[in-house]
Amino acid sequence: MAKLRLPRLGLALATALALLVSVPFFAQASATDRGTGSLVGVWRMTSLEVGTEGNLQPVPYSGQIVFTKSGTMSVQAMNPDANAPDTPYTKNGYEAFYGTFTVNRAARTFVVTVESSLARDLIGQSLTRAFRVSGNTLVLTPPDPAEGWRATYKRV
Repeated sequence: MAKLRLPRLGLALATALALLVSVPFFAQASATDRGTGSLVGVWRMTSLEVGTEGNLQPVPYSGQIVFTKSGTMSVQAMNPDANAPDTPYTKNGYEAFYGTFTVNRAARTFVVTVESSLARDLIGQSLTRAFRVSGNTLVLTPPDPAEGWRATYKRV
């Protein structure tokens, strides 16, 4: 009878060990499971438009946005006019900030909590952005169209 228990016990221990080893793998949500999968990567800005909905005007910006699998994002953008007036997001025509982000797939939005920024008043703020990914194109807008801007990016 002892011979029958040892193989069963060995099989049970092996199964338990296999489950314990695999828990960290299964416990971590993949980028796709967190809803970040379509955003992950490097995106180059192709256009920035500002104004009222239906009357957006192009602004000569360039820049990029980067989303990581681990849930961080950074953005840099520049107006070629170094004398452009400062905004809540820019200094001397330049925008740069970094932070962690979470995605609400149902609402097609993400929220970035700013950890570091050229415009220091942004640090600690949570910024919500609506997004749409279609193929290699990413379009970001504010959740409130009255804010009046749209940024378009191509996947690099």
